[in-house]
Amino acid sequence: MPIKTLQIPTTGGRADAFAAFPEQGERHPGVLMYADGFGIRPVVREMARELAGHGYYVLVPNVFHRHGPAPVIELPEHIGEEARPAIFARLMPMIEAHTTERVLSDADAYLAFLTAQPEVSAGPVAVTGYCIGGLLAMRTAAAHPGRVAAIAGFHGPVGADGPESLHLLLSTLTAEVHLGHAETDLTPEALDELNQALDAAGVDHTSEIYPGTAHGFTMSDTDAFNPSALRRHWDRLLPLLDRTLRST
Repeated sequence: MPIKTLQIPTTGGRADAFAAFPEQGERHPGVLMYADGFGIRPVVREMARELAGHGYYVLVPNVFHRHGPAPVIELPEHIGEEARPAIFARLMPMIEAHTTERVLSDADAYLAFLTAQPEVSAGPVAVTGYCIGGLLAMRTAAAHPGRVAAIAGFHGPVGADGPESLHLLLSTLTAEVHLGHAETDLTPEALDELNQALDAAGVDHTSEIYPGTAHGFTMSDTDAFNPSALRRHWDRLLPLLDRTLRST
């Protein structure tokens, strides 16, 4: 799959990004992909390429672009448990500085850029996200009802802001949602509460704990990686995109 390096104009400056898309000349449905907190790196490029291979134009922005181009911090080839404390000591200030206002302002820019690309077909798009990217995906879709037809979030802290904020977030969602949770992130009781909130908001969704998983299970460059859970992720994601982006 071709990969194109891009610069997206935002109110906070230009965001570096990349896009992966099929080589064929026709236009393809657009997908905005938010990386996990570690940001753009080889494993994220691999996942974007794989998704593009199924017939999608996948745009992946550097959400921490205000702090520099990706990689914003130096990362080891494999992110083991021993490396995480030092990495998160550098990442957390960036995550905390990425306020909801910044998230939504950037999301406006990302969606406008994505839908303007000549390789992207007309119609709604999807948003996917990993770890904190799952929360960004939910916020993006909630701010753009009608433009986003599908959301998929994996090991994402979608309820991190508390029940009231979650209720507000869900109240404007019109997209179909899949959430794949890590077993270490969510208890069955917390999953029931989240799913009841999704039901109460009338959100068309699947939301489940992936068995035997730890936070970060989709990322093959971390100790949390779980190959069977990654396959389950594709088994949930691809049909969701197919029915929401190709039947409109």
